[in-house]
Amino acid sequence: MINIDMSTKALFPQGYGLAGELLENCEYPWQVLKEIENFIIVLGNKLPDTEYEKRPNNVWIAKSALVADSAFLGHNIIIGPGTEIRHGAFLRNNVLIGTECVVGNSTELKNSLLIASVQAPHFNYIGDSILGSGAHLGAGVITSNIKSDKTNVEIKTAKGRVSTDLRKMGAMIGDRVEIGCNTVLNPGSVIGPGSRIYPLTSVRGYVPARSILKSSGEIVEIRS
Repeated sequence: MINIDMSTKALFPQGYGLAGELLENCEYPWQVLKEIENFIIVLGNKLPDTEYEKRPNNVWIAKSALVADSAFLGHNIIIGPGTEIRHGAFLRNNVLIGTECVVGNSTELKNSLLIASVQAPHFNYIGDSILGSGAHLGAGVITSNIKSDKTNVEIKTAKGRVSTDLRKMGAMIGDRVEIGCNTVLNPGSVIGPGSRIYPLTSVRGYVPARSILKSSGEIVEIRS
């Protein structure tokens, strides 16, 4: 019997980091995607200037973070303590990156939250998505955030489809999820904490916690 729990608490049991005030009161994490921009501006203006440097365009960078000169920083961005933004990273707009994260070469982010200790080190696209603590994206993993017919995104589960009322939604990736290289997370992917995705997999809909999704589409429980 597959247990379906896509709640915010279930996906991110290790907590919400800098995004706590945004996530703690919502039942499902995708409900906050439209609020990220305003939340970053409000939170950024509360951050202590002893710990964060404020740059133009509502960009706040923790003084312990490392940001390559070649990285592009757009509007409404918070970069947390100990985080590394590497050469050629592209942070468009409305991005909150928590503590001890890595965003690497040719990785693009837009309207997304990386809670803590997230690694997106090589050629990743993260759009309209939330990544939980300790999540890791292999090289070339992308979160596709809009359907080809531009209709609202639905989440496919074993018990039917769940409407999000969103035209754009990438992936909700739980704590400690490992995603193999060159995997595509189709719009409305939700992956439970502790799960693993094989490389070269096309992910659709809900993957339960502590599961392995194989490239064939088979899902098996992690027992050890």
